[in-house]
Amino acid sequence: MNKSEKAAIIEQVRAKAADASIVVVTDFKGMSVEELTALRVKIRQAGGEYYVVKNTLARIALSDTTHAVISENFKENCAIALGFSDPVAVAKAVSDFAKDSKLFAIRCGSLEGKALSQADVDALAKMPSKEQLIAQALGTMNQVPTGLVSLMANMVRPLLYALKDLESKKAA
Repeated sequence: MNKSEKAAIIEQVRAKAADASIVVVTDFKGMSVEELTALRVKIRQAGGEYYVVKNTLARIALSDTTHAVISENFKENCAIALGFSDPVAVAKAVSDFAKDSKLFAIRCGSLEGKALSQADVDALAKMPSKEQLIAQALGTMNQVPTGLVSLMANMVRPLLYALKDLESKKAA
């Protein structure tokens, strides 16, 4: 690989990492091509990308981004998973794959510049997704006016029953 190819790879990874909200460094030693392809598909479905890059090139590429805090973790065989829109979805995809595979492991991660350990990435994967959090917030916001309407209806209902009872007594 000549210098221009290396520079192109560095720029590509740097541009992707600058846009990424999460970067997860993984260990893939001994995995087959089919397993890596299945992992890439899972991560792509979660809104991310998975790259196997030489350690030196990855270190250089991440040095100018917010994810520079994990650059010292590039040793031996490793690759990076980048998440762009929903960091929880990418963390969940990587964590689930690590549970299923004996050869794949999570080393560390970076969430918008904050270093994450392997346990932190697993904890992030257990969080509800962005859509679920929005749905919970909207449900809570909708519950307040619904409860208020129900309370007002329950306050007026006994008065209506009393008036209806009084009307039936007067009619009799």
